[in-house]
Amino acid sequence: MVEVRLEKVTKKFKELVAVNGLTLTVKDGEFLVLLGPSGCGKTTTLRMISGLETPTSGRIFFGDSDVTYLPPKDRNISMVFQSYAVWPHMTVYENIAFPLKVKKYPKNEIEQRVKWAAELLQISELLKRYPSQLSGGQRQRVAVARAIVVEPDVLLMDEPLSNLDAKLRVMMRAELKKLQTKLKVTTIYVTHDQVEAMTMGDRIVVMNQGKLLQVGPPTNVYLKPNSLFVATFIGSPEMNIIDASITERKDGLYIEGSGFVLRLTDDFRDLLRDYIGKDIYLGIRPEHMTVRGVSTLEHVNKSAEIEGLVDFVEALGTDTIIHTKVGDNIIKIKIPGHVPLPIGENIKIEVDLDNVHIFDRKTEKAII
Repeated sequence: MVEVRLEKVTKKFKELVAVNGLTLTVKDGEFLVLLGPSGCGKTTTLRMISGLETPTSGRIFFGDSDVTYLPPKDRNISMVFQSYAVWPHMTVYENIAFPLKVKKYPKNEIEQRVKWAAELLQISELLKRYPSQLSGGQRQRVAVARAIVVEPDVLLMDEPLSNLDAKLRVMMRAELKKLQTKLKVTTIYVTHDQVEAMTMGDRIVVMNQGKLLQVGPPTNVYLKPNSLFVATFIGSPEMNIIDASITERKDGLYIEGSGFVLRLTDDFRDLLRDYIGKDIYLGIRPEHMTVRGVSTLEHVNKSAEIEGLVDFVEALGTDTIIHTKVGDNIIKIKIPGHVPLPIGENIKIEVDLDNVHIFDRKTEKAII
């Protein structure tokens, strides 16, 4: 296991800048998730760490060793791909044993390591089968077993669960996280699925257009997004973003938008002093609001109330998503349980002021 360090790493494909000046440290034994939309540079970053791509500029270190130009075979890394990449003409045993044979391990050690990896991935009974006789989930377990059997310094995973069905993905998320915790191997995991990132990562790196936007523990990134992009990319349903402005009256500061006015408490004044009279984006997560008389916000110190009209209701069983028309805005509210509100009903919406987000209209950076 090693610490992985990227220093001002850039990768260009002719005129396209796929990764732009990325500086990042992955701690020894950490499970780090690279998260972002398609084309954001996360897979290119992974390929540079693996040695499959060479940076246009910048350096990559494993511990104290500069590996920027080392070929993959000299980096002691393993990769798990989206497509599983198990060889159809080999049995499960032969697939798992292959990297050990390439490195010329003794036969008895190969047997011991294959047995160890198969037991960890719970596929011991499948060792004599061929990939065509396995389910998608079983093939993915074989791919992971083959990756860990050499006990790599760094384990790289490129969207390994995206080809599995929803139920199997949930199960494999838990299995992979438990496995990594047990092995304590430095792991870098690429995904565009924010639920995977939130549930698996020790830390999340949010990327867009080749740049690192925010890095931190999942809860921190979720509760304190530093930009409009991060705020809307993480969370399901995504954060409500509303055009608004900061105004001042005799009794204090307000956020005003189409169809609503939110009175802010005095502790917002210092944070918003430079934005009085200016347009901003107001962000509120659906779970940080509720409907008066239907549900309550727990552990809330400061709240405010606005009015709206029920436009549509999504009954999800465990939760209900209420689409509410407030002026020209449609605001989503997430409430636990089954809440059968009639379409067109007027409701009072309670907003948790401790969890509102305010973004600069020009830079889209978080003010609060």
